[in-house]
Amino acid sequence: MLRVFFFLFGFGFTTLGFSFIILYLNLFTIGYNFYDYVNFIIRRPECYLGLFGFVVMTISIITKGDGIDELYL
Repeated sequence: MLRVFFFLFGFGFTTLGFSFIILYLNLFTIGYNFYDYVNFIIRRPECYLGLFGFVVMTISIITKGDGIDELYL
């Protein structure tokens, strides 16, 4: 059950982080080029949530549970 919690936790953070990255695509309309956009995304802490969530999801899928009643994804 703990793995399912961490999977959903990671999924939420991944969704939140990538939503911000998509929302920041509006910077192109005010004259940013791709290099400036990537430079801006790298410096925003909320965009790191996408990477953090993806890592948490991956770890929760790869690790093996130690209980008999553990749900294997």
